[in-house]
Amino acid sequence: MDLFSFQQESDLGSRLLADRIRPVNLDEYIGQEHIIGPGKLLRRAIEGDQISSILLYGPPGSGKTTLAHIISFHTKAEFVRLNAVEASVKDVREVIERAQSNKSLYGTKTILFLDEVHRFNSSRQDALLPAVEKGTIIFIGATTENPFHYVNGALMSRSTLFQLNALTKEHSLIAMKRALVDAEKGLGFMKLQADDEALDHIATMANGDVRRALNALELAAMTTPPENDGTVHITLEVAEESIRRPLVKADESTQYDVLSAFHKSIRGSSDAALFWFLYAVEKLGMDPMVFLRRLIAASSEDIGLANPQAMVQAVSALEAYRNNGWPEAKLNISQAILFAVESPKSNAVYTAISRAMSAIEDIRSAEVPLHLRDTHYKGAVKLGHEGYKYPHDYPQHYVKQNYLPTEISKRVFYQATEQGNESKIKLNQQRRLET
Repeated sequence: MDLFSFQQESDLGSRLLADRIRPVNLDEYIGQEHIIGPGKLLRRAIEGDQISSILLYGPPGSGKTTLAHIISFHTKAEFVRLNAVEASVKDVREVIERAQSNKSLYGTKTILFLDEVHRFNSSRQDALLPAVEKGTIIFIGATTENPFHYVNGALMSRSTLFQLNALTKEHSLIAMKRALVDAEKGLGFMKLQADDEALDHIATMANGDVRRALNALELAAMTTPPENDGTVHITLEVAEESIRRPLVKADESTQYDVLSAFHKSIRGSSDAALFWFLYAVEKLGMDPMVFLRRLIAASSEDIGLANPQAMVQAVSALEAYRNNGWPEAKLNISQAILFAVESPKSNAVYTAISRAMSAIEDIRSAEVPLHLRDTHYKGAVKLGHEGYKYPHDYPQHYVKQNYLPTEISKRVFYQATEQGNESKIKLNQQRRLET
């Protein structure tokens, strides 16, 4: 637990470059103009020391901790930092008790910055809630994970959510160039020569994570032997050794998002549907079975009777995967995905279900019409269970009669579209209406 503000951290020599050169004011802050640009709500709150409970959500290296760092320099409140990985309920209660004392004795506010709040389980979040509700503490949470999946609803509702976007290569270049000329906190005290192509490579490989870019730059500077004149030359070769392609993370939020992208792509793009499937399995290590289940669902939800073979293909791919495993079944699954995307689309089955469920909610109980009731016993006729017309005894094997409960007999659930095979079904439905 760290009960001291950022200003009280250890001396520069023991801290990484990314921490040493962290901005202390909004003019030095890089990116996120949509939330801290001139006149924006968060900027006004920070500059006026009127910060309220907030959640900062964004990818690694996008500036969440830096924003908290800046707030610590701009507030008269006591600023306390906890890391959710290490902090316990006891730690939280100690902060709250101290905050209560500061408020009652000195009228001082307390800001609690909780880094990696997604690692704080429900019970520890519950311990925070009363203090946030009473205004005993001002809560600032930072997370790389979707807060709607990991943060209690009550805590979410009492905090303003600010979403930070991934930074760009250009942002990383700005940060590194600042570090190279800053003699006090950066690497400007060294005799460094960094080639443009080296910086460009580091910025590209950092993939929007400014902290990662700065760490790589520092590693290159500190591990490269100086030349005869004392110059440390950071070449492209040195840069390539200092930073590797980042591992793709596959947290729960990412998996939900990729699966959502896959399903939505089934409705409109063969290329995208195939890409998201292969990306998820090959890069993220997700189970192909997850996508097969979604493909089977989509075969009815988005294709349905417009092309009934889509479900046949999907179920066949499932069987191929069960029998052959991965990667042998990659071709079978990909075939089924492409077949689904290129099939005519209809959501008539999904819509029919929704309408039928609505009808079920509208009636208390469904009485089976007398002519549809079971007649395989003596006395059925005496109970009035008669009048059923056998369709095969009539032209085109159809006869008009009521099949639904009387109170909803006029409702229509399934309305075929003119897509693919459903166009024939629609003609059949129209013929029935004309009978």
